[in-house]
This record gives sequence, C-alpha cells and structure tokens, in this order.
Amino acid sequence: MASMRVKEFTQIVALGFKSLMLHRLRSLLTTLGMVFGVCSVIAMLAIGEGANYEAQQQIRSLGSQNIILRSVKPASEDERMQRRGSTIVSYGLTYEDVSIINDTIPDVSVIVPDRKRRDTVYQTRQNVDAEIVGTVPWYPALRNRALQQGRFLNDRDVRSQAKICVLEQELVRPLFPLSNPLGNTVRIGRHYFEVVGILQPKAGQAQSSAEADTGQAVPNRLFIPLTTSRALFGEMAVRRQGRTFQAEEVQLHEVTIKVDTQEAVEGASLVIKNLLTRTHNKKDFDVVVPMELLRQAARTKRIFNTVLGSIAAISLLVGGIGIMNIMLASVSERTREIGIRRALGARQNDIVSQFLMETTLLASTGGLLGVVLGVVIPRLVGMFTDMVTIVTWWSLIVAFGISTLTGVVFGIYPAYQAARMHPVEALRHE
Repeated sequence: MASMRVKEFTQIVALGFKSLMLHRLRSLLTTLGMVFGVCSVIAMLAIGEGANYEAQQQIRSLGSQNIILRSVKPASEDERMQRRGSTIVSYGLTYEDVSIINDTIPDVSVIVPDRKRRDTVYQTRQNVDAEIVGTVPWYPALRNRALQQGRFLNDRDVRSQAKICVLEQELVRPLFPLSNPLGNTVRIGRHYFEVVGILQPKAGQAQSSAEADTGQAVPNRLFIPLTTSRALFGEMAVRRQGRTFQAEEVQLHEVTIKVDTQEAVEGASLVIKNLLTRTHNKKDFDVVVPMELLRQAARTKRIFNTVLGSIAAISLLVGGIGIMNIMLASVSERTREIGIRRALGARQNDIVSQFLMETTLLASTGGLLGVVLGVVIPRLVGMFTDMVTIVTWWSLIVAFGISTLTGVVFGIYPAYQAARMHPVEALRHE
C-alpha cells in the first residue's frame, strides 16, 4: 500500500514537472516572484539582525554591571552664554560626587572617573584630531578594552603626573605611518608625551558622552593619567572671540561605576540619581544604565524585525497572486486536457493533486532559489559596505516555509476550478 502511494506521488511530481516544462518562460517568470520575495525577506532580516547585533555589542562594551554618569551642559547655561559676552559657567560631575557615591553606596566595587577634551595630536609632520582622555589605570578592565602592545597607565604614572600616553590602534597609522610608536613621543599643545602602549581596535565600542548625544562619529582616543590631564590642561576650557571669551569649568566629564551584581544595578542607579539630584542645584548630569539599554534594544529588535518582515512578506504575497493568476490561465488553456483525463477515469482528487503539485513546485523552486540569493546578497552587502549582516537559520526556514505555503494556498482555488469541470463540457471546449 505504501509503495503504491509513493509510486502515485512520484507520478504526480513527474507530471507536474512535465506540464511546467511545456511553458518554460512562463514558469520561470512566475517563479521569479517567489525568488525575489524570499530573497527580500532573508536579506532584510539579515540587515536588521546585523544592525541589532552592532547596537548590542556597543551597549555590552559598557558593561552590564556598570552605571555611567555623564556631565551635561544645562540648556539654561547655553542661553546665558549666548546672551552675554564674556561668561564663565560651571557644571557637571565633581570629585566630591565620586567621593559621596563611594562612601554612600555599599554595592559599588570600582569607580573610573575621566576627563575629556578634543585637541590636535602632532607627531613631526603628522597630525590628527583626537579625544584626550584623562583616566585611571583600571579603565581598560572596566570598559572591556584590551592592550595590543606595551602597557596601560599604572599607579606610579598617576602619582607622578607622568607625561605618558596610550594610543588607540586607530591613531597609529595616521601618526606613525612608517615607525613603531612605542617609545616615541607625540605633542599636544606645547606638551610632549611618550607612547607606552596601544589599545586594540575599538570595534563595537560605545560612543563617548558627547557623541552619544549628538550622533557624531566615535572619536579616536589618546589616554593620559587623570592627574596629568588636570595639572597640564586644568578644568576650564576657554574660547576667545575678539575681546570676549566663554569659559566652561567641568571637573569630570564621565564616571563609570561598577556594581557588585547585576541585580543591584537598578537599585544603585536610583540611589545615585537621588544623591546627585540633592547635591546639584541644576540638571547637569545624566545617568545611563547599559542593562536597561540592552532590554530596550531587545524590544526594538522585535519591532524592527516585525516591520521588516511584514514589508518583505508583501513581496511573497505578490508572488502568490502571480502564481494564482498563471494557474487560472493554465486551467483555462488545458480545459480539454482535463476533460480527457476525467473521461479516462481520473477523479476530482487526481485533478486537484496535479494542479496543487504544479503550484507547489513553482513556489518551492522559487523558495530554494530565493534562499540561495538571500544568503549571497547579505554577504555582498557586508563585503562592499561597513554594514554587519547576519543570516539566521530560522529566517531561511521561515522564508522557505512561507513561500511554499503561499504557493499551496494560492493554488487551491485554481485546482478546485479545474476539478469541478464537467467532463463532457470540458471535452467540447476548443
């Protein structure tokens, strides 16, 4: 019994292929609708998955147990600086804030304060704009950065206010195109710093405070001891315009706080917000919790994939309608053939099976070709652009399954139209 069913199924498949090969061009054009539909589903989901992966990597680089505090210039200070000529404004995080947080919250295990300033770094005839970060020796451990060469800052450098620096790898080629930077010096303003280390590329690293808010590109960074930054560059940035000047005093631009456990992160962040709100008479700080950003990124990913998948699914719907249209035309053209088959003893179920098999073959063939194209296109996008694309196994299965199901659903009506024909009327059809 089973062998008879297998033989019957094989005959239906062979008959379906034979019928489709009689109109090769029409079958090919019909299949293309499903090919591009499946391809667009996979490619759009791959691009969405890649974008989400990059966002999550950037957030993870901040640390799931970390709380990041950032100095923010209040809008009222901007307005005051615009109204007046010479102005001095003071805002942001202070060393006293760090001391209070460390003494008040027991769950805090590590604190990394840092100061940032944008400046030009020179090396003989080479120069590049960079962000000068004054920080502490345990910065790489807390911010998931690894050394590529040399060493990072140490406690002795901080105590002695040493004029040494560590470069991000992205700064090496612009400043030292032909030589090894270790042991050489770079100049910032009128001060010279010896290069003692190089950090690995910052792929996936999150933006600094300024760029996170403005959407600008992540700057290349040069790290020096916090005490050196404070001694050489001070805490006040002055901009002169003719006879007037504008000065901003900020002690710390960013403070990263590591909490003992992930469970304590949200509670600690609320306590920190309350402490800073009481000690600051204006809203000149921001509290960022990477763990909350990860949750938000996961929600955004679901919405993004749903939207992209829905848009791409429209292509499959159009392809399914194309299949139905072609099969209806095929039923009309093959009316006499259907009548002959019925007259020779074919049942209605046999006619339904034949036409359903043809639509399924069209849809599944288009689905397979679409899967191949859907895997290739994201790879090409990744090769020729800086975008990260990730093709997931479930997107291949879903896209192919939907294409096949679409073919079956849109093939049912033409199949039943063919099966309902009266044999005598079908034989009379010219």
